[in-house]
Amino acid sequence: MANIKDVAREAGVSVATVSRVFNGGARVSEGTALRVRAVATRLDYVPDAAARSLITGRTHALGVVLPELHGEFFTEVIRGVDRAAREHGLHLLVSGSNTDAASFEAALRSMRGRVDGLILMTPDRVTSSAAERFRDQVPVVLLNPATAAGPCDSITFDNAGGAALMTRHLLSLGHTRVATVTGPIDNV
Repeated sequence: MANIKDVAREAGVSVATVSRVFNGGARVSEGTALRVRAVATRLDYVPDAAARSLITGRTHALGVVLPELHGEFFTEVIRGVDRAAREHGLHLLVSGSNTDAASFEAALRSMRGRVDGLILMTPDRVTSSAAERFRDQVPVVLLNPATAAGPCDSITFDNAGGAALMTRHLLSLGHTRVATVTGPIDNV
């Protein structure tokens, strides 16, 4: 596999010039940039993402931590986040926390330094407070109604309002015995 030095040698430019071409440096002529990209393509060169992130301070990745990775709801959340991320040139690192506080914190630690931001769905207030500790390191967005008034940006779901609408609808259809099946009592 070719490296940046191979591309520089073949294109007749310095390593710094190759770096500027792939990092969007403005001090490279259009002709030189085209020549460097052509050589890179021919040599099948791919910039080293780790080295690039050290220079730019960006990983072009978002971390997503959800309680579970299976089920229609979570699959749709991941799909929507992935679509929006790709529109902005970002990729996802996804992890499930298995609704366990220790797993949740381990997932957060594993993403430290690897992502430019975190999207977290925290099922309870304990994991919400753990997420808030990371907001000083990277931007954090919570998918959680429990922390809507907290210090992190959040997207909330009106679960109570949705349940009320469904119940009213069932009552309007003439149903008189309506039941609900809920998750764990501490799951907001």
